[in-house]
Amino acid sequence: MGRPTRASRALSQNFLTDRGAAARLAGLAVPRPTPLLLEVGAGKGALTELLAPRCRRLRAYEIDSRLVPALRERFSDAPQVQVIEGDFLVARPPRARFAVAGNVPFSRTADIVDWCLRAPALADATLLTQLEYARKRTGDYGRWTQVTVLSWPRHEWRLVGRVGRHSFRPAPRVDAGILRIERRRTPLLGPAALHGWRHLVELGFSGVGGSLHASLCRAHPRRRVDAAFRAAGLDRRLLVGEVAPDNWLRLYKALMP
Repeated sequence: MGRPTRASRALSQNFLTDRGAAARLAGLAVPRPTPLLLEVGAGKGALTELLAPRCRRLRAYEIDSRLVPALRERFSDAPQVQVIEGDFLVARPPRARFAVAGNVPFSRTADIVDWCLRAPALADATLLTQLEYARKRTGDYGRWTQVTVLSWPRHEWRLVGRVGRHSFRPAPRVDAGILRIERRRTPLLGPAALHGWRHLVELGFSGVGGSLHASLCRAHPRRRVDAAFRAAGLDRRLLVGEVAPDNWLRLYKALMP
């Protein structure tokens, strides 16, 4: 038997070793059988093992070539599992509806989330990320980020669980959060409205002392901005990060022609 494979700092590896946490993640990622699931960073297969029975097809991506032979051996009797050696981020998104799950490298979280948001056929993504990242993106602090607001008409973001740092080997410095991103079956805005939505959100986050009201007044008459804030039930003193996505939608509908 060879030596155990050590985690690579360069690849930001922290293997999930808590089977209870892995089972909870699998249940949240695939609450019902799914035709196609892509796993980001299969690692040593702890999560793969629990995802496999829930999928008709499972593509398990692993960038660390040291881990791939053991993974393929472990799932050699599971015909629905395809272990793919390589970087998930260079994979072409499937054309058929699919889901994503994984214990993602913390240093690559933003790129993986961006890949998911750009995939037209994505149904949902359930990702184990830094807790701080998950809380910021889901409004758990009472504040919202630009990426969440921009994607809100098509994607819902939720923090659905937490996993302590000691559930990993090696243990990271911080706890993890289970981030769930679901593509809405019926978008909140139609395709023709999305350009105006992007313009409004980017303008709002462009920054005039953090004031959303002041930022919007740079491109719209003050009286119209005032009326939009009243229609949305918003205080003009709110900072941009304090405005929830649903209130952005009210502003958009009140402000845009």
